[in-house]
Amino acid sequence: MEPALSLADLTATDLLSQYRAGALSPVEVIEDVLARVEELEPKICATYALDPDGARAAARASERRWRDGSAGLLDGVPVTVKENIATRGTPVPQGTAATELIPAAEDAPAAARLREAGAVIFSKTTMPEYGMLSSGVSTFHHLTRNPWDLSKTAGGSSAGAAAAAAAGYGPLHIGTDIGGSIRLPAGWCGLVGIKPTHGRVAVGNPYPGRAIGPLTRTAADAALALSVISGYDPRDHTSLPPIHDSYTSDLLIDGLRVALLLDAGVGLPVDPSVKSAVSSAAALLEKAGAIVEPIPPIITRSMLDGLDRFWRVRSAADIAALPEDRRAKVLPEIRRWVSTAGDLSGFDVFHGYSQMGAMAAAVTTVFSSYDVILSPVAPITAFPAELAYPTDDPTKPFEHIAFTVPYNMSAHPATTVNVGWSASGLPIGAQIAVPHHQDMIALGLAAFLDSTSEHREWPTP
Repeated sequence: MEPALSLADLTATDLLSQYRAGALSPVEVIEDVLARVEELEPKICATYALDPDGARAAARASERRWRDGSAGLLDGVPVTVKENIATRGTPVPQGTAATELIPAAEDAPAAARLREAGAVIFSKTTMPEYGMLSSGVSTFHHLTRNPWDLSKTAGGSSAGAAAAAAAGYGPLHIGTDIGGSIRLPAGWCGLVGIKPTHGRVAVGNPYPGRAIGPLTRTAADAALALSVISGYDPRDHTSLPPIHDSYTSDLLIDGLRVALLLDAGVGLPVDPSVKSAVSSAAALLEKAGAIVEPIPPIITRSMLDGLDRFWRVRSAADIAALPEDRRAKVLPEIRRWVSTAGDLSGFDVFHGYSQMGAMAAAVTTVFSSYDVILSPVAPITAFPAELAYPTDDPTKPFEHIAFTVPYNMSAHPATTVNVGWSASGLPIGAQIAVPHHQDMIALGLAAFLDSTSEHREWPTP
């Protein structure tokens, strides 16, 4: 007989069903989640501004709403929010000791929607320096580690969100993504993570490519969270109306045109175990009736290097604006990366900026012939936790994002799902990208692949 799941491991959909039936109370659930955090947090370091007292008060208020019939869409569900998504009264350090710690005046749009839906936001989660790393390395936060293997990174920049989800700190974790920052850690931690259609979730401080989305253990939970946090907000001029499409895992896959991208054409070579796992996922789609065809690389070295140059100058400008004493606190690897920004000409920077449009055009061309692009999330499995970059070279910081960053620039939704395991037991993620506004279809396909893939028990470090 299998042991009963801990309350901290229940999905959001299961929790809501049990709350509705009166079989569980949000008060019981948050106590179990907080106990899990207390047990594992010294090892994985996923939280920032953990608020047990506030969480208990919110859970008691939720319990009353369930009793009087006024519960919201996520009432009583434990949720974490990434550090750079503002919550009223909590400073937003952006992962760096260089930030002046000033409490946020108000909730960002996504956090506000979660509260309106009755979710219990019990903690923020960690991120690396300025969100510019795919690791948990930070001068402000403790080093976040991967629950599947504490010697490995959880990924980034939604490092704490991914580690918390894999470790069972409740079911819903909200992250941000500007080059793969939801999908990379989700892939390396065995999760479902979606970067939605650009604007689907109001950011509050919009920027090309920047998106907010959930990291969860199931596609159904990701769909639920996305439906709650999506929608227009006047603080974000790029934001869109809420999602109206309903989520289903029962999709018609027969006849679906799937482009299989196993070679990004640039960056780190794809590990054979990653290629094998994603190829197996493609075979499962083909067996279900999809038409799967290999495609050549979508982006070029010029595109990736151009983006590097533009972001390098943008980051250099932000750091140069800091007082000298705070500038010295920025992570040395970031300072080394931006140190060459002054060598770039205006033409270099403009060309770099133009590569966002070039990537968008390249992705759109593929979708003129295909319904889905299936690829690895990353060319490698999780790398050592102490490294800021998988290359361990600040002058080559983007060699691992060639599969993820095109969809930030093209604004297409892309989700991850676990499809295999390395020889050492690390998760391997596949990425599913679809045309604009088909976010729920991407999650439905993730659910299909999840239902046909090998499952392992969640880690207990």
